[in-house]
Amino acid sequence: MADLTIREVASQTGVSAATLRMWEARYGFPVPERLPSGHRRFTEEDVEQVRRVVADREAGLSMRAAIERALGARTEPETSIFAALRRRRPDLLPYVLPKRTLIALSHAIEDECCARAERPVLLASFQRPRFYRDAQPRWRELARTAHAAVVLAGFPERRDPEGGPVEVPVESSHALLREWALVCDAPDYAAFLAAWERPGQDGAPDLERSFETIWSVEPELVREAAHVAAGIATESAPDLAPLLRDRLGASPPPASDELRLVGALTNRMVAYVATGEAVTLPAPHASPAD
Repeated sequence: MADLTIREVASQTGVSAATLRMWEARYGFPVPERLPSGHRRFTEEDVEQVRRVVADREAGLSMRAAIERALGARTEPETSIFAALRRRRPDLLPYVLPKRTLIALSHAIEDECCARAERPVLLASFQRPRFYRDAQPRWRELARTAHAAVVLAGFPERRDPEGGPVEVPVESSHALLREWALVCDAPDYAAFLAAWERPGQDGAPDLERSFETIWSVEPELVREAAHVAAGIATESAPDLAPLLRDRLGASPPPASDELRLVGALTNRMVAYVATGEAVTLPAPHASPAD
């Protein structure tokens, strides 16, 4: 049963709460359950795994090797950015948005990312190749100043075009082909959105197709999204792992209360614009989730 707080885990293992948060952000370990409030809860097995990692680190193993040994075996890789973030953070509130709103939201994230010129890691899912081809001129410009730029879709084969993002194919049965995703992870700017297309819309006008959508500008959440997207990409293109790991291995900056408030306000504004209806949001947390 997951009923231990992060402070209790810290007390039982000797690993500080700040270090546990850093491990979670950097290595995806440990993986706590999240209450609807966003607070972390751990199991006794989590405590034992942390203790094993500490012991193996003291014996000289690298952090990643110690984690793999503590877990016993690798877990199945994630296949959905949206589902992974919703499972890890049930406090994220999804909205149903039409494609036309998703295009505007994506362009806003992309434009800010480009304007800051901070050598970001950029990852995106486009479902079908033709959707990416519509956005290809923008993405060639984004990739020009990026640390790494990777796009995923049902491409027939991998391509590494000069001056453009790496095009990574996704199998036709992959869950990601239902999704629209964008991750921009830079040293001083972070944003992601992830959306899955609702079924049964074959007859809907293209710009009115609806997607259940989550997004955030909190660095820790964006880093989680980046890790999931990078994991999916490197399943098909393992040679990209060192390039992505170089940037995504560093700890993201903590989210301030002001940033959470800005995120909550932005969510409300986008929802109003998309639907024209009042939307009730949960109250923002006054302090980082424990």
